[in-house]
Amino acid sequence: MAIAKAERLMNLALCLLGTRRPLSKRELRGSIEAYLEAGSDDAFNRMFERDKDDLRELGLVIETVENLDGDTGYLARRDSNRLPPITLDAEEAAALGLAAKVWQQARLAGAASGALQKLRAAGMPETEDAYEVHSALEPRIPVHEAAFEPLMLACRDRRPVTFDYRKGNAARPEQRQVEPWTLECWRGHWYLAGWDRGRGAERVFRLSRIAGRVRSRAGAFTAEVPDVVTVRETVESWAGETATRTALIRLRADSGYPLRARAISVRELGDGWEELEIPYGHGLDAWLVEFGPDVFVQEPADLRADVVDRLRAVAKD
Repeated sequence: MAIAKAERLMNLALCLLGTRRPLSKRELRGSIEAYLEAGSDDAFNRMFERDKDDLRELGLVIETVENLDGDTGYLARRDSNRLPPITLDAEEAAALGLAAKVWQQARLAGAASGALQKLRAAGMPETEDAYEVHSALEPRIPVHEAAFEPLMLACRDRRPVTFDYRKGNAARPEQRQVEPWTLECWRGHWYLAGWDRGRGAERVFRLSRIAGRVRSRAGAFTAEVPDVVTVRETVESWAGETATRTALIRLRADSGYPLRARAISVRELGDGWEELEIPYGHGLDAWLVEFGPDVFVQEPADLRADVVDRLRAVAKD
């Protein structure tokens, strides 16, 4: 359905941009196949009015003109819809080139590369990439999960989805019905924030725990989509970035450097172990499990129990 509507909007935009005189509804209906297939005049009129409003929301300037016979016609003048020349200085061009490198493992890689080529063809200055010449570091957001692309499209098109999801302390995945809001990357992991229909509440899902295919479902969202800043704060909290207290852990020497970077204090214990005090928030148990036998939780007890439950769930697999 989303592809059919996009094609219909594109055809309508091309008709309005390609004409030198205003076109009536009757002429537009005869020129666009989707309009010819409308079951009735009322169905066509509703479809046309929605499409016209959608194109205007996208920024197309559509004029409504009355001819001498009193009929209403529509056109989109090219001079009214022509973008101004794009001028970028060397620093702005370098920033765009750097940003395009971020999406080298996802569907957006082709779009980013194509956009850069068009800008360069239009005269964008070629710049020496300081990151490429002088540094071994390269900005990149890794995307390894198969669920990323279908969820990205579902977030864009506002389509509900279903998928099997395994919580960190569960042995088997459970099916979830979700209205996806946005994808966020925290500490190298991708998270989906959305409305969980089964639980009637907002939830955050780590993409690496989604099993099998992500399936799209028809229908509109039932919950209001919050502001993007609020969604990011939700992901931050669920991903363990918002700390409410601290935890004491034993960490094997020369390991767990991401944990050391967050540590409030570090104390030598001897025998190759150190004691770290780190901020404790939602999701810390899932993070600690990734360090395996190099980490032992001393306190609090509920955090230690959560880590043990997650390790047992992994061992059952």
